[in-house]
Amino acid sequence: MDDPFFFVMKKILSFLKDYKKESVIAPLFKMLEAIFELIVPLVVAQMIDIGISNGDKGYIFQRCGVLILLAVIGLVCAISAQYFAAKAAVGFATQLRGALFAHIQKLSFADLDEIGTSTLITRMTSDVNQLQSGVNMVLRLFMRSPFVVFGAMIMAFTVDVKAALVFVVAIPLLSIVVFGVMIITIPLYKKVQGALDRVLGKTRENLSGARVIRAFNKEAQEIQEFNESNEVLTDVQLLVGRISALMNPVTLIIVNVATVVIIWLGAGQVYEGVITQGEVVALVNYMSQILVELVKLANLIILITKAVACGNRVADVLEREPSIADIADAELLKVAEVSVQGANQVKQQIEDDTMVEFQEVSFAYGSSSEEALTNISFCAKRGQTIGIIGGTGSGKSTLVNLIPRFYEAGKGYIKVDGRDVKDYSLTQLREKVGVVPQKAVLFHGTIAENLRWGNTDASEEELWNAIALAQATDVVKGKEDGLNHVVEQGGRNLSGGQRQRFTIARALVKNPDVLILDDSASALDFATDAKLRAALATIAKTKTIFIVSQRTSSIQHADLIIVLEDGQAVGMGTHAELLEQCEVYREIYDSQFRQEERGQKNG
Repeated sequence: MDDPFFFVMKKILSFLKDYKKESVIAPLFKMLEAIFELIVPLVVAQMIDIGISNGDKGYIFQRCGVLILLAVIGLVCAISAQYFAAKAAVGFATQLRGALFAHIQKLSFADLDEIGTSTLITRMTSDVNQLQSGVNMVLRLFMRSPFVVFGAMIMAFTVDVKAALVFVVAIPLLSIVVFGVMIITIPLYKKVQGALDRVLGKTRENLSGARVIRAFNKEAQEIQEFNESNEVLTDVQLLVGRISALMNPVTLIIVNVATVVIIWLGAGQVYEGVITQGEVVALVNYMSQILVELVKLANLIILITKAVACGNRVADVLEREPSIADIADAELLKVAEVSVQGANQVKQQIEDDTMVEFQEVSFAYGSSSEEALTNISFCAKRGQTIGIIGGTGSGKSTLVNLIPRFYEAGKGYIKVDGRDVKDYSLTQLREKVGVVPQKAVLFHGTIAENLRWGNTDASEEELWNAIALAQATDVVKGKEDGLNHVVEQGGRNLSGGQRQRFTIARALVKNPDVLILDDSASALDFATDAKLRAALATIAKTKTIFIVSQRTSSIQHADLIIVLEDGQAVGMGTHAELLEQCEVYREIYDSQFRQEERGQKNG
């Protein structure tokens, strides 16, 4: 980004549109405060030249009253400005965080894989908080500090032109220092946030994999790797901190030298009777005001550079277009498709009753040149159960993830209910498809709340029917609160098998046309698995069911079994056909059937 500051400020303004009033009122109150502050040195000068010089105590007390009044008015203005600035900043952060979260939800699995979870969490939290602080301080100080600096210079000219020339030299020098440090530190702060991403990523990985790390006694190695990442972050922070730390001493040196010059020039002017002692004090006060404001401005610039770096990172996510484009109105596309294909073709699709069709589909993850799936073609009709089996990494989960468009097929096309998946809106398509993911994920809330993710309007009877089909009735009835039993985050208070059964029930509550079970019974014993398959058979006539499994027993009764190896379909057919024709399937079956038969007998 060639001009990151103005680019980010433009992005920020778009989220401040609902807080225009607060964004205007806050700086105005700060400028009012600054105006009253600039009057103070003149009042002090009058107090010295008139009250103290003439020994007029009444005048001195009168000027003191004016100073107190200016202080009270300034305090009211400052509090008002801070209130409106805080309101605008918090509202801005709320809208930005909401927009960022909503945009992340639109990103495909491929986008999320590429960006990374840890950096998205950092951008949602740390970066947005930094932007909130930046907006707050900008509204309070970004106009006030320059106004005071240049206002003090103008007021100095009203006192004495010759002495005021010192301000003309000092202010550009101070600006060079302040903005020079800002230009240097902006890219460095971006590196700081990147290093923070890596530390958070390492922390997240260690916390989620703590049991594995301890099981393999890798604590020392992980601590060392974390320390290395932490040291990189520390080194970058120290470098940018040292550069930023130069700002205060350099500005102090310039201001103090300017103050000495003012006193030196002022002394000569007083001796010659050109100006008074009070006016010299006023000039020194104006220079002191400039010093205070430049210290504030220096700190503000540091905060702005952090905010700009964080804003760039947030903008990178907001600007990223989802790799899977959604469509605004799928119904219009459906009408166009029907008109182009002709009524006869649509009639043929209805007669075939094909629910899911893959035609020469290939897919590769990210920029990888190696395909995860190659030339997959098959048809799945309504009422059929499709089994998918193969070794680890053969592409089983990848294949079923293409149906709801979690990933986009690279070649070929996929149809659901006679229409290309690209002709559906993502909402319409995913309403037709129910997915039970390989990793059982539950959310904090009651059992009923988790099950109603599939259908928010589901009745209690529908919930119990889904629970019965998923073989989870005994689990729910075993809980004291039944459907109101609270599930902890990630289902920590449930076993692996219980979590899997609840995720299956959640998909069944949705009542989808296509049900995908992605190795979702791996934690179930053979007996429960058999009961689950028998229960699913009772609803299979109205749905198309995809079962991904490592067990031949889980899919041997399927109407069509697809055998995958290295992303290619090496066999398709029924269980009996594949035993005769597919060597890969036969090897899998031969390695399992005795153990499975033994398990079924024990069950």
